[in-house]
Amino acid sequence: MQRPALVYDGDCGFCTRSAAVARRVLPADCAVVPWQGADLVSVGTTAERAQQEVLWVPRSGDVVGGARAVAAALRAAGSGWALLGRLLQLPLVRALADRVYRVGAANRMRLPGGTAACALPPPPDDGAR
Repeated sequence: MQRPALVYDGDCGFCTRSAAVARRVLPADCAVVPWQGADLVSVGTTAERAQQEVLWVPRSGDVVGGARAVAAALRAAGSGWALLGRLLQLPLVRALADRVYRVGAANRMRLPGGTAACALPPPPDDGAR
């Protein structure tokens, strides 16, 4: 059984700063690793997904991303953090959290600690126009 892990973009300053906070609040048995150094295939995900959103990989291996990953990590942190994580699971709150996460991810280069390197890669051009 693997350790639970929060997987983030190690090339993004905002993500790296957020990961430092996660390291402080998550239990010692949880890993916080950049996707660039993670074995993504072994947990059933891709670099493309990891570039787009933070991932939570629980012991069960059911990878979740984005706001749901944040909520899962908060629940794992315990105490008041877990309460916040459970709140983020409520249907209306979850829908709002998903939207807020997407806007934040799309603009992470503008967030504190962000740089041009934080910008998400453009979506693949499928040739359809």
